[in-house]
Amino acid sequence: MMVMVVTEGTTTLTPKKLRSLKRKHPAFFRQNYGRKERKRVKEGWRRPRGVDNKKREKIATFGAEPNIGYRNPRLIRGLHPCGKQEVRIFNAGMLSSVPKNAVVRIASSVGERKRAEIRNKAKELGITVLN
Repeated sequence: MMVMVVTEGTTTLTPKKLRSLKRKHPAFFRQNYGRKERKRVKEGWRRPRGVDNKKREKIATFGAEPNIGYRNPRLIRGLHPCGKQEVRIFNAGMLSSVPKNAVVRIASSVGERKRAEIRNKAKELGITVLN
């Protein structure tokens, strides 16, 4: 797993700075989501493919579609809300390769005994564990 150290110039991104850089985008709902007569339509996005589909034709009143223009800047993409890079850990040995300005998330497949090991070693190294 590649770990990227993220800094803006010489300073690390603070959560406040991170929130200001993140761009807002509209909710992307599926065609006919929320209509009374179409209760079975779930909110998850699916691309409209119908010949006469108004959402596919990009008529504004039918809502926005996801596109590449809504992507966040490369500097903040994939960061944890605290402004640090998130690294997934499977054992205590992996903690030695974690950079200083990163936070750690223990994988869900790790058992309770190894979790305790990882937490103890992370505490010694001064690394934040998210879960």
